[in-house]
Amino acid sequence: MKKFIFIQVFISLQVIYILFSCNNKGKAPDRTISQDLMNQVDSFAILCGKLQHLVVSDSASDIQIQNLFLELRRSYKKMEWAAEYFDPATTRLVNGPPVVEVESSGQILEPAGLQIIESYLFPKYDSTRKKLLIGQLNQLIPNCDIYKTRFKNAGNSDGQVFDAVKLEVFRIMTLGITGFDNPLTQKSMQESSLALQGIEDVMAYYNNNGDANRLITNLKEASKYLSAHSDFNAFNRMEFIIAYCNQITILISDLQEKLKIQGIPNNRLLNQEAKTLFDSNAFNVNAYAPDHSSFISDDKIVLGKKLFGDAILSGTGKRSCLSCHQPGKAFTDGLIKNTVIQKNELLGRNTPTLINAALQPALFYDLRVKTLEDQSHSVVQSSKEMHGSMTVSVIRLWQDKKYRQLFLAAFPYEDKTRIDTFEVMNAIGSYIRSLVFLNSRFDEYMRGNKTAMHVDEINGFNLFMGKAKCATCHYMPLFNGTFPPRFIKIESEVIGVPRDIAKNEIDGDPGRFDVIHIESFRHAFKTSTVRNAALTAPYMHNGIFSTLEQVVDFYNKGGGLGLGMKLDNQTLPFEKLGLSEKEIKDIVAFIKSLDSKMKVE
Repeated sequence: MKKFIFIQVFISLQVIYILFSCNNKGKAPDRTISQDLMNQVDSFAILCGKLQHLVVSDSASDIQIQNLFLELRRSYKKMEWAAEYFDPATTRLVNGPPVVEVESSGQILEPAGLQIIESYLFPKYDSTRKKLLIGQLNQLIPNCDIYKTRFKNAGNSDGQVFDAVKLEVFRIMTLGITGFDNPLTQKSMQESSLALQGIEDVMAYYNNNGDANRLITNLKEASKYLSAHSDFNAFNRMEFIIAYCNQITILISDLQEKLKIQGIPNNRLLNQEAKTLFDSNAFNVNAYAPDHSSFISDDKIVLGKKLFGDAILSGTGKRSCLSCHQPGKAFTDGLIKNTVIQKNELLGRNTPTLINAALQPALFYDLRVKTLEDQSHSVVQSSKEMHGSMTVSVIRLWQDKKYRQLFLAAFPYEDKTRIDTFEVMNAIGSYIRSLVFLNSRFDEYMRGNKTAMHVDEINGFNLFMGKAKCATCHYMPLFNGTFPPRFIKIESEVIGVPRDIAKNEIDGDPGRFDVIHIESFRHAFKTSTVRNAALTAPYMHNGIFSTLEQVVDFYNKGGGLGLGMKLDNQTLPFEKLGLSEKEIKDIVAFIKSLDSKMKVE
């Protein structure tokens, strides 16, 4: 009898367990995730306090202070996936870039956090900055309380958790392994390993019935690979991305589908459905359109292409967008600078490519406009570029029967009696949005075609992402300044471009300083794309360099400061990179693998 009762109880418990497991399959134990995160914040805060005590007491050696700081960074990395996702504003103050930034609201953000502290401690502790160091640590500790408030509900949405961890893998690929946030210590592999362990801990909560076994195994293997290959310059980033990162993000996406976890609706540049950063549909060309009604359509593209090649928008009737952005030259003009309309005078800046311009949240070298529509309007109305009048142009266009039909098809509003200025700009903007070509040999290779790239190009990629430090400004996979993995802002840099290739004098163009009157932005220019760079010479805002070899050599020497210019606000590291001639050739070879495959019509 007792045996029978025991069996009955055992069976009942098993049924309850199965029912509980089924009901919770795919559901994050929100309190557990939140509690784990808050415990991690407490650990981070304790280390902050210990480091502050060591610095104030003057009782510790430089090595002790440096080691405790490295432990503090490791502590942060375990929770980075949540910090960056659930509270990016606070994270900007905890581990943001060591440069002045300006929000879209106009708010000026001074550099703060771990990267600034690193500059005080490495390569050697600078005791003359002790007060500044203590000030930075004082700012870190209150941010821990803010994190704890944010993390109380961090596990409430499965969709957000999966979105956050996948973005963290993308962050590791694009920033973590490049030395972006630890340029002096170069502990990128060790820290990235810890970031993956943080993801592993979270994904373990979704491992009901072994659903996440493969994912957790891959995370462990990737973490071990990073730990076993910690040399910054020698690290094979291509192998790590293809063999580990791509597989991990695919498995995260597959697990989310298997558990029927809904994504978070949004209109951002990186499509949430993308399983890797290199999927052909990874990026949303409409992300930076003014609104939903501005999205591209086939009719808008047809109209925009015709307007793009028509001089009807110019004041003279002799210059079109196509005059300076020629398809056969990757939508540039091949000139150092084009001329002012109707004058024998050069424009102020070089003509940039329009290929993939839709993948930038701000445009022009000085980032003065936010949309392709504003860019088009600015060029047409410019007295130096097209000297047009939109008021006059829309009347001409409506009077033209062919154009009238094209506008009616592209913007089919009832009782349409005229053309709106914005419709002209949106049509041109839509055509430019159609010029997104992420289909280079590099893209093919990252999608699995092992014959698409040569050994020297792969070596060039590893140099680009590591020793040469190119990827700390030209972020993979777009290789422009659009900051991954959220891709909501684009960066500018002060690199010290010379006025004359034979003289070490900085070019006089003030760059972003003309738009934002902050000294830090004097001579700052948009970080342009490296994609199709082999087709878009000459280079820089002033067209000073005629070959890619000259460009890489300029960076190799440390930019303007490395050449001896007086430039207090240079953001480019001014130390020489120590690249050999062979390494420079390999980097150039890699850049050539980024050329898009496109029809020139």
